[in-house]
Amino acid sequence: MSLTMNSNSRSRALKVVPATTGFNEPFPFMRPSLPELSHVFAEYQPAYHNGVLTNAGLVSRLEAAVAERLSVKHCVAVSSCTSGLMMVLRALALKGEVILPSFTFFATGHSVLWNGLKPVFADCDPQTWNLSPADVERKITADTSAILAVHMYGNPCDVAELEAIARRHNLKLVFDAAHAFGSQYHGVPTGSFGDAEVFSLSPTKLLVAGEGGLVTTNDAKLAAAVRAMRNYGDVGAYDPKWLGLNARMTEFNAAMALAGLPLVKAKVQRRSQIAQMYTEKLSRIPGICFQKVRPGDTHTYKDYSVLVVPEIIGLTRDLLAESLRTANIETKKYFYPPLHQQHLYSVFHEFGATDLVQTEHVANNILSLPIYESLSDETICTIADTFERIVRLARARKAS
Repeated sequence: MSLTMNSNSRSRALKVVPATTGFNEPFPFMRPSLPELSHVFAEYQPAYHNGVLTNAGLVSRLEAAVAERLSVKHCVAVSSCTSGLMMVLRALALKGEVILPSFTFFATGHSVLWNGLKPVFADCDPQTWNLSPADVERKITADTSAILAVHMYGNPCDVAELEAIARRHNLKLVFDAAHAFGSQYHGVPTGSFGDAEVFSLSPTKLLVAGEGGLVTTNDAKLAAAVRAMRNYGDVGAYDPKWLGLNARMTEFNAAMALAGLPLVKAKVQRRSQIAQMYTEKLSRIPGICFQKVRPGDTHTYKDYSVLVVPEIIGLTRDLLAESLRTANIETKKYFYPPLHQQHLYSVFHEFGATDLVQTEHVANNILSLPIYESLSDETICTIADTFERIVRLARARKAS
């Protein structure tokens, strides 16, 4: 496919590596695959006609379906993953410090700050890019009350090791599973690990409710507390037992999620195919590293990201991203900068400049490529081929 550069691209020609392939016009970086609207309406119509629009029969059906699917005792549908994390941390009555990754979306950290807790950042594993259990254990103090881990991009954490650390130190363990609906750890669906796991159902995820979240747990008391807190803390007597908020899921959101549940397995399979295509093609390029998935685990590939090693590849991550953009290929830097370098969180980082070396290396060099179910094989091949040609031209330019 030919490439047409716009005026802004020409003005950057001295910096940008011009690709010889690409696309004639931009296409979406992300496009949600949604259930048929007629299926959503079929689910929603009874609630609409009955005038019961929030936190009712469809929400209960979604909770039951998810609990059965994930083999977990309790599922509580909420307004978002962020509100779910906020309520879970409050329900656990935590105090002091919570250890979490710095390489994550800031909503993970926000749930800690909203509860008046101190975030303590641990490094990420250099291969899986998930929270490093070894660094978690190194950061534990007498003030630590919990570990908040993230299944990064849908790649399951080292659950067994984190659970073992939590048991040894009598800590609570919560998983931010925003990316992970459909993933499996050692063949077991994510959702039943730790004290609770919290999923996102926003449009970038594999299970979409428009907006929404799911809290899954085997702890009946925790589930009851979250159910109360999503309704201002009121359990029905107009006498709140928890400091809650309005974090209810609407019936329409539940209807969309219910209609989308049967699609998740195929979405995981298609994204795995796309990820394999990318990896096979891009692995020919020295200086490109890939997220490691442990044998027996299933990755949802909510995002497909690669790590660029500038010293080997011959150009920086940012210049590569800009060069791809001029070929009408949009990329993202998920997640840059890491939390400990952001305004809200930098004041909490007390371990010095050399502490989070792996986190900074990954965040400074991460590049996320388009991945969604409706992308064609031809499009994936063009993206990968353009990527490779940009690198080849950059090396040739540097050699000359």
